[in-house]
Amino acid sequence: MKERKRYNIPVEAALEVIGGKWKCVILCHLMRGKKRTGELKRLMPSITQKMLTQQLRELEEDGIISRMTYNQVPPKVEYELSEYGWSVTGILESLSAWGLHHIEKVYGDKSAVLEDNILNI
Repeated sequence: MKERKRYNIPVEAALEVIGGKWKCVILCHLMRGKKRTGELKRLMPSITQKMLTQQLRELEEDGIISRMTYNQVPPKVEYELSEYGWSVTGILESLSAWGLHHIEKVYGDKSAVLEDNILNI
């Protein structure tokens, strides 16, 4: 169990786990199924390998994702949402819907600013 902390409001606890630029993006990709590190890197070309590794470790430590290591050569590692991690999918879907609404409000045409990505269908 983690060291006891004090929060002003519950959203602080949520952001401590899924906050930042990349964690929600990683989780959105994992909602579509297991992914290897290389697959995640290709899906998020702007993230550095170091940052991806750090974010995956933190999500694993918080019990949001599971890491499966296969004993083979070359080594194979896959990540997926844990049972607990699936509980955050409603939040991610709401954030995505709000983000799309925001893009359309600010920019009008979403295709002008939204990358061609499997999650943007």
